[in-house]
Amino acid sequence: MSHDTPHSIRFGRIAATVPVSDMARALAFYVDVLGFQKVFENGSPVGFVILRRDAAELHLTLHRDHKGGPFNVAHMMVEDVDALHALCQENGVRIVKGLKDKDFGLRAFVLADPDGNRIDIGQAR
Repeated sequence: MSHDTPHSIRFGRIAATVPVSDMARALAFYVDVLGFQKVFENGSPVGFVILRRDAAELHLTLHRDHKGGPFNVAHMMVEDVDALHALCQENGVRIVKGLKDKDFGLRAFVLADPDGNRIDIGQAR
């Protein structure tokens, strides 16, 4: 089996799938706080949702016993990281790693959603 990827293959978008234990609570966070829009849902009760905001896409999948782990499940670039950080603080979002300039060229912070899923938020400096 070859490990070389032919240059003719183009990759398109990729979206993180985040497990959540309570879909309504997760939607309240991602839609009401972060401003994502629900563009697709499946199941009754709803077990899968696609969210979009600008160029970002995130998939939520229901796993009732899910608990977030001690690692980032997604990395998202934004244009005003300071404003998003302030919005998160105003809404009582748990900040896992505070906002600061990183030595690798980003200004970034890490938040945790209501299930403890960690998302690294960054902006190029």
